[in-house]
Amino acid sequence: QNWEALKWAEGELQTDREIVLCAARQDARALEYASVELVADRVAMLDAVGRDGKAMEYVTEELQGDRELVLAAVRSNWMALKWADVELRGDREIVLEAVRQHGWALEYASDEMFSDREIVMAAVKGDWNALQYAEDALKNDREIVLAAVRGDGKALEHAMEMWDDKEVVMVAVSNFKPHVGHDQDAQASA
Repeated sequence: QNWEALKWAEGELQTDREIVLCAARQDARALEYASVELVADRVAMLDAVGRDGKAMEYVTEELQGDRELVLAAVRSNWMALKWADVELRGDREIVLEAVRQHGWALEYASDEMFSDREIVMAAVKGDWNALQYAEDALKNDREIVLAAVRGDGKALEHAMEMWDDKEVVMVAVSNFKPHVGHDQDAQASA
């Protein structure tokens, strides 16, 4: 099994649904070598993104705006939100699904999601650093900040209004963790 063999296949074979989907099941990056017709095929791409949401990177712009396809992709992998159409990055159900898997997904959501309390709470519970994307009012929401600092005390850096709250600071101090590279941590969990 070597999905990379698809890049050497002759043009007609890169259109063959069976071959391309077999390769994409091994690794979504195989879709980079698929024909334009195939990555525009809704049924084929629904299968591909349902197996690996990162396949969203290779589908056509039209399909990146297909709500059902994007939701299937996000259910498979939160990173799919990164390649969704801008309008769907503001779809509450889709964003909530993504941030429940990993809070870092909030980075890819549209700005209006940064003020949605339920979404921000789900995000910080999954990744304390998601607090940086929250609207200022939510960065000062005690319950949200407590959820974030329970994940890691370093979250307190994003909540200046809470710096004088004894309980919040105590929870932050009790949960402070050494950091390597947050981006690496987020990518590793994808």
